[in-house]
Amino acid sequence: MKRFLGVLMISCMGVYAMACTNLIVGKKASSDGSVFCTYSADSWGMFTGLCHYPAGYHMKNERREIYDYDTNVCHGSIPEALQTFNVIGNVNEFQVSIGETTFGGREEMVDSTGIIDYGSLMYLGLQRSRTAREAIRVMVTLAETYGYNSEGETFTICDPNEAWIMEMMGKGPGSKGVVWVAMRIPDDAICAHANQSRIRQFFHGKKINPKGVYPVEGAKPLDIYYSKDVIDYARRNGWYNGKDADFAFNEVYAYPDFSGRRFCEARVWSFFNHFSNDMDKYLPYAMGTVKDAEPMPLWIVPNRKVTRQDVAECMRDHYEGTPMSLDNDPGQGMWGMPYRPTPLTYEVNGKKYFNERPISTQQAGFSYVVQLRNWLPREIGGIIWFGNDDGNMVAFTPIYCCATRQPECYNTPGADAVTFSDKNAFWVCNWVSNMVYPRYSMMFPSLKEVRDSLEASYTLAQEHVERTAKALYEQNPKTAVKYLTNYSCEKADQMMTCWRQLAYYLIVKYNDMVVKPESKRGVFKKTPEGLGEKIVRPGYPEHMAKEIAKQAGDRLAVPDWK
Repeated sequence: MKRFLGVLMISCMGVYAMACTNLIVGKKASSDGSVFCTYSADSWGMFTGLCHYPAGYHMKNERREIYDYDTNVCHGSIPEALQTFNVIGNVNEFQVSIGETTFGGREEMVDSTGIIDYGSLMYLGLQRSRTAREAIRVMVTLAETYGYNSEGETFTICDPNEAWIMEMMGKGPGSKGVVWVAMRIPDDAICAHANQSRIRQFFHGKKINPKGVYPVEGAKPLDIYYSKDVIDYARRNGWYNGKDADFAFNEVYAYPDFSGRRFCEARVWSFFNHFSNDMDKYLPYAMGTVKDAEPMPLWIVPNRKVTRQDVAECMRDHYEGTPMSLDNDPGQGMWGMPYRPTPLTYEVNGKKYFNERPISTQQAGFSYVVQLRNWLPREIGGIIWFGNDDGNMVAFTPIYCCATRQPECYNTPGADAVTFSDKNAFWVCNWVSNMVYPRYSMMFPSLKEVRDSLEASYTLAQEHVERTAKALYEQNPKTAVKYLTNYSCEKADQMMTCWRQLAYYLIVKYNDMVVKPESKRGVFKKTPEGLGEKIVRPGYPEHMAKEIAKQAGDRLAVPDWK
């Protein structure tokens, strides 16, 4: 029997507490052969857009300064690669995509002297890799050469043929070392991670040198790679003394306690639950109600083929229809809001309580669905369907992986975390969503109508756009790249126009908790005299009227005068 020793210090309740979600779909699990991977980048106060790193060639003595992804502090510099590839958002021109979620883990393992943080590691990996396996090798080499100064991370690393999950932790201050495991997701499976280390047993009897991530010519590529001392490091520190075959990465380095299950693993459970008839048996684990409950598998084979629209809807999940649904407690407010304020825990009369933490959350800075397709030219096959807010409250606009510039709305001069701009998607989308949150059941249908209409138009146009791009590509690939860049920017601009109009529409239609009638969408009724038509006063939703009557009793009851 395996034994885990020592005291485990979990830091996931810090500034990154329960932030970020990644969903992964293998190419044989999807409806059309695409690899799908998603990212909801969740952090309080985070202002960001769609990054762009142009392709380039560099001098031998050129160096790259490393700025921390979260703090913008410069940690130092490293030699620049001789060649770097075009990156737009979290996908590059070769259809390699990398996302992450932070799980924290043992605090003493953070290398505070390291140069490379988790965000820099992602984007350096994208700029220097043509495949997912190459990205793993690049990321591991960078971390071991220059030191890794972030907490424990789970990375999603995909290309059009393979999907991988990699977990990495430092080895303490000054170590310039990491322990890590990378596992390929089976092509017919789906996987997810959400701020809790998920890799358990992985050892297969042969210790792998990190160089093996890039196998020698003719060698059969492996589906599991790991650092040569991933188990020995734990032994040396007195954290584990069982058999190698029993070693579970997450139980030793980032034990899934109650918060790791209910706030994190529950999101994975919810994703799996959309595509499985057998997830109820894992509820005690996901809900954290039974300490020794059976843990969930790292991946499952879905009970149906998964579409891009399915994945987008899962990014909008609030545990609907499950025991963790957010529609069964007073926190939903008057209009059924499936969002809760942070922090996740609070105290009443000395007792601690918590809020549910679904995939869709108001603190998302951006979210996306990446689509990777191996049957198309690489410049056409990769799309990042991007939104600059909570995935439930935005339309995902198509940005092709070859795009050589960002849409202005995703990279707006002058806009930042404390400077509003009506040209900036982050601010306009948040403007709309923050109107909708507190009056969700009243106002969300109007947002959803615009969101779904836009996404349907992008889907309808996709075949024609890509057929045109392929014809241009056959003549001159650069012409196809220009065409797809322009198209990506045009669709983002279109979304911004619609979202500004949506903001104006919402304030007029729902002003002061009433509803103004329309003759047709966006055209409000007027009297013959030119005044606004009589408004509708919806009053309380039924559940709220009953709750108020229950709590207030006779105090608010109208007296029965005769």
